[in-house]
Amino acid sequence: MKSKSEKLKFKLISMITLQVNGDDRTCEPNLTMIELLKYLGLNPRLVAVEYNGEILHRQLWENTIIQNHDRLEIVTIVGGG
Repeated sequence: MKSKSEKLKFKLISMITLQVNGDDRTCEPNLTMIELLKYLGLNPRLVAVEYNGEILHRQLWENTIIQNHDRLEIVTIVGGG
């Protein structure tokens, strides 16, 4: 049986690191862009995403798998007048 520290070490190793709006974040590997946005607590319908320096069109989000060391800029769309 694995000790608590061994389990924690395994979990940390299995996470990936990415940069979101200039801040380092961790998440599980193999998330799609939509899954990542939900993981971050964002509504995918209300954001625009720059992915590794390029605007990522919404129709590509379901097939874009987040990779270790990806860089994202996420802008929330706010309505008003």
